[in-house]
Formats: sequence, structure tokens, C-alpha cells
Amino acid sequence: MKRFWKDAKAGKVDGGWSVLLDGRAIKTVERADLVVPSETLAEAVAQEWNAVEERIDPRAMPMTGMANAALDRIAPAREEFAAGLAKYAESELCCYRADGPESLGAMQSEAWDPLLEWAAGRYGVRFETTAGVMHVAQPGETLDKLRAALANEDAFTLAGLSPLVTIGGSLVAALAVREGAVSAEEAWDAVEVDARHQAERWGADAEAEARDEGRKRDFLAAARFLDLL
Repeated sequence: MKRFWKDAKAGKVDGGWSVLLDGRAIKTVERADLVVPSETLAEAVAQEWNAVEERIDPRAMPMTGMANAALDRIAPAREEFAAGLAKYAESELCCYRADGPESLGAMQSEAWDPLLEWAAGRYGVRFETTAGVMHVAQPGETLDKLRAALANEDAFTLAGLSPLVTIGGSLVAALAVREGAVSAEEAWDAVEVDARHQAERWGADAEAEARDEGRKRDFLAAARFLDLL
């Protein structure tokens, strides 16, 4: 789509805030009214539309994209979506430790033990850890409590949590960002421990670096989306 508007700005509407393109409210992909819960998020969405030069590039508009996802994809099936994210606890990244080399195990412990300890205190859960890649079953009570925690989140919060969980592979790290227990940068460093250790030991790979930079951009955008709610 070519740019057809002169100005985008946030505006108060029934039920929240929207973005007006030359005075007309924008719609989601599915043609629903794009109404977000906070003025700060609406302003961030408006900034993305004002930054468009000739044509819309969805990759450059993450706030708009996550708002669309919240309304079009998540809200109609919020409970099912939350349950899908909760399943990541069954294979929580922080529970799978390397059986070698020792330097990697030490880095994992330093990054992941505090996250598991935080989750234990925050949600009253415990995780089973293992060395290697063989699956380890997590306590049923842990899975139930985390499932319940996600079930209480609204569609916009789930839209922000989803990239954190799916990109990082850690539900615990995503929830820690959501609760403000760690910064987005700290969480990113934690979920990227293995890649960072490999780069330090064997050197950086240009193609992998470019891919990881894109993943980090999306990860940090999701954390910002949560901050704006």
C-alpha cells in the first residue's frame, strides 16, 4: 500500500485509543477498529505510520503488527492462545543445561538460575533441570500455575508476550520481562547464552549475526509493546 495520508495521530475513542490518518480511524487487517488500551501505545503506532515514506513495510511497524494480532488473532481465541504459550513451560529453555564444556555450563547457570529462582518466588513453582537434550517432565503443579497465570492475561499482553516466548524459547524469561524483574536486554542475554558462548569460543559467523540481530530487534520490540500498554 502506498502512503495516502498526510498525518497520523493518536485519538481517544470509545473503549480506548485509536490512530487517526487525516482524521479517519485506521482498521486492522480484518477490518476491525484498531483500538488499543493506552495513549502511549496509540502514539507509538502513530509514529510508525508517520515514519512511512512511500510504501508500508510491515516489518518496520512492529507496534502496529502486534496490535493487529491482539485484535484479529488473539482476542477471538484468547484462552486457546494463552494455553499454547503456556506449553512452552514443558520444555523451558532454562532447564536444559549443557553436559560440556564446563565454561558453557557455568554461563548457563549464571544466566538461568536467577530466572528460575525468581519464578519460584513469584509463582510458587519449581522446575526440574537436566544435563543434555533429553526431555525432562516438569511438575504438574508448575504447569498448572503457569497456565493459570497466562489465562488471566488480556489479548494485548499475550500479543507482547508471544514473540518473547517464541523467539527466546523461555516462558520464564518472558514473564520476568513482563513483570519487570529483568530488563529486555538482560532477558535477551540470558536466552542467547549458547550462541554467545559459541561466538566467544569459535568466532562470530556473519550470517548468524545478521539473523540474530533480526531476532533481537523483534524481541526488544515485543518488550517495548508490553511497556506501552
